[in-house]
Amino acid sequence: MAPRSFWKGYLKLSLVTCPVAMVPATTDQEKVRFHTLNRKTGNRVVSQYVDSVSGKAIDEDDQVKGYQRGEDEYVVLEDDEIDAVALESTRTIDIEMFVPRESIEWIWYDKPHYLTPDDPVGEEAFAVIREGMVATGRVGISRLVMYRRERAVMIEPRGRGIVLWTLRYGDEVRDGDAYFGDIPTGKTDPELMKLVQTLIEERTKSWGPKMAEDPVQDRLLEIIAAKKKGKKRPAKAKAAETEEAPSNVINIMDALRKSIASDSKPTKKR
Repeated sequence: MAPRSFWKGYLKLSLVTCPVAMVPATTDQEKVRFHTLNRKTGNRVVSQYVDSVSGKAIDEDDQVKGYQRGEDEYVVLEDDEIDAVALESTRTIDIEMFVPRESIEWIWYDKPHYLTPDDPVGEEAFAVIREGMVATGRVGISRLVMYRRERAVMIEPRGRGIVLWTLRYGDEVRDGDAYFGDIPTGKTDPELMKLVQTLIEERTKSWGPKMAEDPVQDRLLEIIAAKKKGKKRPAKAKAAETEEAPSNVINIMDALRKSIASDSKPTKKR
């Protein structure tokens, strides 16, 4: 069963408009979550804001946003002042421009959402916009208020639907040249390249969700299940031996050949 949409509005391209629904493409609802409890009473612990000087609790009505401009000095902004700079419409994805799909690097992608038509009458308009992007190899760029902030978003076709990605802000992405610029460049030995390509080919598999499974999650569920039944918690997993820092590989050729030979040996079934 598909999850309920958390946002409904309109997708607009010039004079073409259709009602759409949106839901996050990822979820953490299945993750094990913990509450902080009082060990003595077993009651949940609640958090509250307190004045950093007086230590007294602050009512929600007395909490305001402040921008620090000096030590213990702030510019106070009221909620209506912050809201005034937001987009007028928070319910219309108005596609302002298109760019080649490959021109937006992955590092700009923030959070994906599935966009679907929300009315049979608008399905044709939705399909026209989607297929137009497929045919031209373009993705749409728009702006939208999401998670209480105005965001640049990218709209790209995916199968019969559309994926809307929130994009990171310009000041959130660091320039890679500042970190990679000093790495020396040079020609690579062709024979070394053949060996490393062989090693890569031998270790290549088809991608599957199991490659990104969370082993800690499974272990926590085992402990919780045992405690529910009143059993002793499962034995603690054997800690991995402390790994020594690898020494500098002097002969890369020998290392690659040994790696390929090791990968070629048949492994025993567990």
